[in-house]
Amino acid sequence: MTARTAPLADTGLWQAVVAAAAGRCQCRGTCGKTHKADAGRCPREHRPGAELTAAPAEPAQLLLPAHQAAALPKHALAAWCAPCHDASRTRARRAAEADTPPAQPTTLF
Repeated sequence: MTARTAPLADTGLWQAVVAAAAGRCQCRGTCGKTHKADAGRCPREHRPGAELTAAPAEPAQLLLPAHQAAALPKHALAAWCAPCHDASRTRARRAAEADTPPAQPTTLF
């Protein structure tokens, strides 16, 4: 694995999450892909041009506001590549929207 370049504001948490993931995306299909060729885990590794992000491990928590996600403990975070993170977040948002009943109009006109 190549050297890891931490984000500008890293306090050590990002490094700990990426090290625990062995520098590899921890998505196991929540993005919609099976990742079958790699035993069910995304094959993308952290390297220049393909950086990993430390974000909530649970897809539903990917919808948390940034200040709440930043307050999560290390064990609640996972390393995500950008495509898996974005796709998992989109799927979580769609699932949350599907669970929310449509707003009822308060007036007819």
